[in-house]
Amino acid sequence: MASNLSVNFFVQENITQLNTLEIGTPLPLWSLDAIFGDEVPSIRSYQGKPLLIMFFSLGCPGCIGRSIPYANRVVFEKGDQMSVIGIHTDFHQTGFETAQFIKAKDDFFMRYPFYQDQNYDKTFKDYGAGGTPHWILLDAHGVVQYSLFGSDPNNALLKLDYKIEEVLFENK
Repeated sequence: MASNLSVNFFVQENITQLNTLEIGTPLPLWSLDAIFGDEVPSIRSYQGKPLLIMFFSLGCPGCIGRSIPYANRVVFEKGDQMSVIGIHTDFHQTGFETAQFIKAKDDFFMRYPFYQDQNYDKTFKDYGAGGTPHWILLDAHGVVQYSLFGSDPNNALLKLDYKIEEVLFENK
């Protein structure tokens, strides 16, 4: 019985932490590590165009099967109007090697830069992400417009499509 109580407490504690970002406020600084030896950009370096951030994990079937292809499509269709980055988070703390990231980048034709979350999941927790994949959409000024967990094409990704169109329309 005690183990159920501790699990329930963890779930309740985690629920209170979700979506801690405030819509309409600037995105707090991120804590990321480079994977491929490149420099981690600042949030400010993305200002001027809307930015879509995708938290993902190579161990997440929804990320591999739906979210990475979705992010690729956004870059292909709207890359001149907005930027996309990925943040690889690993809240299971299994650790991924650079070779695995290189293989994934090639296998999934990832068209956007991605970085590793410091200490496996620091930014993930700081932004109150709900799991992987989790999306955060910023306007051209770096202000949070949307935060959403999921990859269901008829729910989460459809809602994200609509919100991206709104942000792009407002950016004209």
